[in-house]
Amino acid sequence: MRTAAHHMTGTPIRKAVILVAGLGTRLLPLTKSQPKEMLPVGRKPAVQYVVEEMEAAGIEHILFVTGRKKTSIEDHFDPDPDLERRLVESGNVELQRELAYARSTMTFYYTRQSTQTGPADAVRLAQEFVGDEPFVVAFGDTIIKSDGRVNLLRRMMVSHLMNGTACTMAVERVPPEDVYKYGIVKPKGPLPPGDAMQFEIEDVVEKPDPASAPSNLAIVPRYIFDRSIFEAIRLTLPGKSGELWLTDSIGVLLKQGRSARCVLLNETERRYDIGSFETYFKAFVDFAISDEKYGYLLRQYLEQKALE
Repeated sequence: MRTAAHHMTGTPIRKAVILVAGLGTRLLPLTKSQPKEMLPVGRKPAVQYVVEEMEAAGIEHILFVTGRKKTSIEDHFDPDPDLERRLVESGNVELQRELAYARSTMTFYYTRQSTQTGPADAVRLAQEFVGDEPFVVAFGDTIIKSDGRVNLLRRMMVSHLMNGTACTMAVERVPPEDVYKYGIVKPKGPLPPGDAMQFEIEDVVEKPDPASAPSNLAIVPRYIFDRSIFEAIRLTLPGKSGELWLTDSIGVLLKQGRSARCVLLNETERRYDIGSFETYFKAFVDFAISDEKYGYLLRQYLEQKALE
């Protein structure tokens, strides 16, 4: 057991790359002048939940891969001494607490993906930032809500370092008729029982036809890679709409004989994609009704509306 612990402490995962360069066209006109990652979900913009998830897992350095009209993300995570001074002077402790994220010990970096060439190409831009270290990749428009004590990313880190894999990714079960919306994994052999499930895979398929899908286990955009992903991206061919997809790059890793493992979301965890109005509205309502201060009032209001 000591060797495993020693191995894990020897290679801490300290860096994360958050992809926020997408155009958000399905959320127009909301996203005409602001990034979808900055849309409010309950009290916070979507991307703040992602950053807080990274911080809870022990990440120290974050690189945002941004695009046009994304400067509000930089502004959001930039400390604002004047605003904080005014809040201190007015004695508003609650609002000071709400802005604590801007005093985080994490350091933030930004680089731009000038043209929409896909998520794998966005990850490629992080090569110099990550160097030889294993690193996390997260999509800034996907929130993982969890009531558990050990967050998903921590479980992924432990799995990645214990197993020495090239790629570790999160997956969730989706209805079989919905597999065409996601990247789907093909497990290697029978799945182990239980909720804390982890397993190796032999293939990934981007948006398969339900009739030919290898499983109903869909990739949740949380990944841990070692540096081998950069060579795989270089060998990745453009996919749908001419973009480079991470699913295809993971496929290249597997063809090279490297291993990839999955960690299943447990029953306390739920994925929210802020990609369409339907999913955005559901995310907003779920986070708003669980708000400590206003959730009860909102639930009452919604119950009343349902009776009208």
